Amino acid sequence: MTFNRSDVGAGAIFVGIGLFFGLMTLYGLDIGTARRMGPGYFPIVLSGLLVVFGITTILKGIGHEDVERGPLPWRGIAILLGVPVIFGLLIRPLGIAPVLLVTTFITSFASRRMSLIVALLLSLGLTVFCILVFVMGLGLPLRIFGPLVEPWTRPIFGVR
Repeated sequence: MTFNRSDVGAGAIFVGIGLFFGLMTLYGLDIGTARRMGPGYFPIVLSGLLVVFGITTILKGIGHEDVERGPLPWRGIAILLGVPVIFGLLIRPLGIAPVLLVTTFITSFASRRMSLIVALLLSLGLTVFCILVFVMGLGLPLRIFGPLVEPWTRPIFGVR
């Protein structure tokens, strides 16, 4: 019997995580009913969907040959693990706009195929989109510019 180790392994991880959080929800929160949902209703539905998705992934991997893998992309792994830390450390002093610019720019270089111009355009576009949607559209209380950047941006934008 042949199987794809990546699919079976990922499916097993999904099933394990789904079962863990499902059991934690069952023991810790009131589920309620579909008519009167309790605080545990949505987490238990998500846990069930994750278990079903994991079983489907396992079944997909059975009967398929294992694929040859190349070397681990250490550069991408390091960048993607470090950027949330950078975001968390810089969000309060700099504000959402500079932090999104910096973190998007850094994250875009997790891929070796990214060019400097595309990374700059991606960073700028995503920053503008996030400010329009989250700050102006949804009204989330996020400072566009933090206290370290605000003295330089106030004369230009007049925004806090």
